Parts: sequence; structure tokens; C-alpha cells
Amino acid sequence: MQQAEIPKSINNWLLMLSPYQVLVFSFLGLILVGAFLLMLPIASNDGSSLSFIDALFTATSAVCVTGLIVVDTGQYFSIFGQLVIIMLIQIGGFGVMTMTTVFALILGKRIQLRSRLIAQESLNRLTVGGVVKLIKLLVKTTLCIEFIGGVLLSFRLYPDYGLHGIYMAFWHSISAFCNAGFDIFGGTNIFKYNTDPLFCLVIAFLIILGGIGYGVTVELYQKHNWKIFSLHAKVALLTTLILLVIGTIVLFFLEYNNENTIGNWDWWHKLIGTFFLSTT
Repeated sequence: MQQAEIPKSINNWLLMLSPYQVLVFSFLGLILVGAFLLMLPIASNDGSSLSFIDALFTATSAVCVTGLIVVDTGQYFSIFGQLVIIMLIQIGGFGVMTMTTVFALILGKRIQLRSRLIAQESLNRLTVGGVVKLIKLLVKTTLCIEFIGGVLLSFRLYPDYGLHGIYMAFWHSISAFCNAGFDIFGGTNIFKYNTDPLFCLVIAFLIILGGIGYGVTVELYQKHNWKIFSLHAKVALLTTLILLVIGTIVLFFLEYNNENTIGNWDWWHKLIGTFFLSTT
């Protein structure tokens, strides 16, 4: 009898939480699960166990897409550990409730009003109407953009890393689109691509598309016309463009003769490098 009452009491407790509280506890739960997975010996290349505080920090950084690390992601973590991190990044980028809704739809479950309200809050929507339809479109658009980014990066990384380069290409496509700031090159190996137009421009545009937000990305996909864009989309796009242009120009001239940065590059690579830096 007591065992039957425990799940019921937990369910009642969950129903008492506000949408904001559910979102907070969902992120907390995801971070803790991610931290424990990263502590497993299988998550490291040398079979060691990451300390709880380091695992917690890494999982938090991945879910909240901040890009801060305490160990070198490419050198310390095994494929398993890297997959845990990229899944945390993807779920954090989508939002916990978005992923929950997607899994429910896959399983054929009906999305209840409470779940729709929580999803509304996670997506910063003013109304609950059309939330499920929006989530479907967001997931399709995101996966499509990440897939295209992964394919394009594969053309550059496959010649250097073979089949592992394809894995790296899609891993970095997800990381870039989610604005996560993580990489698995290890050490300073990513620096050898600092003058590669394909690599730098693909990563930069993935960051831009992910940075302007899902709502704006969907409007770009659906409307294709500046005149009918929402005020939010116009402000986001215009502000992003201004910041990118000004940042690129300022960095280009300030660093033009600096041999420690772009001073030894030709003007075309200087432009790409400063645009990439302005984007990040």
C-alpha cells in the first residue's frame, strides 16, 4: 500500500509545481544525469573517473551551452563521453520540454494542456496556441541545418581524419548551431583550420543561425520576405548584421599588422578570420 502511494504522492507534487519550477527541475535533473554519466570510467580515454565537481561543471556547461571546460574535451573524453556531451548540448539547445514533447509525439501520446503551458514558457511564447506545431517545425529545421552543416564540414575533415572526420563534422555542426563553444579536436589542432574558408564560414553561419533564435530561423524558412517579417525577427536580423559588420571591420583594421594574430595572412584570409572572430 505504501509503495503504491509513493508514485502517487510524487505525481501530486509535480502537479503542484509551476511551469517555471518544472523547467528548473528538468534542467537540474538533466545536468545531474549528465554529470554521473561523465563520471563513468567508460567516459574517459584512460579509464579514469572524473571527479563529481568537474563532471557537474562540464554537464552544466554543456546543457546551458556556455562552452566553459575544466578538461580538454577532445583529449580526455572517449567517444562515449563525447556523445554524452553532445547529447546534453543538443537537449540544452532544444530545451528539455521540447525534447519531452518530441518523445511523446513519437510514442503517439497526446500532449496535455499542462505540458503545452510548460513548452510555451520554455520557448518564450506569449500564447499556448500552436506550440506543438511550432516544436515539430523547430526540430525539423534544426536537424536539417545541422545535417547540412555536418555534410559540408565532412568535405574538409574526412581527408584529414577519415571516417572519424565525418563523426567530428556532425559533432561540431551540432555544437556550433547550439552555440555551445565545445570542440573535440584536442589541444590546438583546430587552429590549423584558421585560414580554411569552408571550415570557418560553415561554423560561422551555423553559429549565426543558431544565435538568432528558433523563431527567427522559422520565419526565414517560411516567409522569405523582409516586409512580412515580425518586428522581433527584423530587430534580431538587423542587430545581428550590424554587430557582425562592425565587429569584422574593427577587428580587421586593429589586427591587420599584428603578427601574433592575422598580420601574416593575405587580405582574404584576414577578412575570413575577423568575420569568424566577430561571429563567435
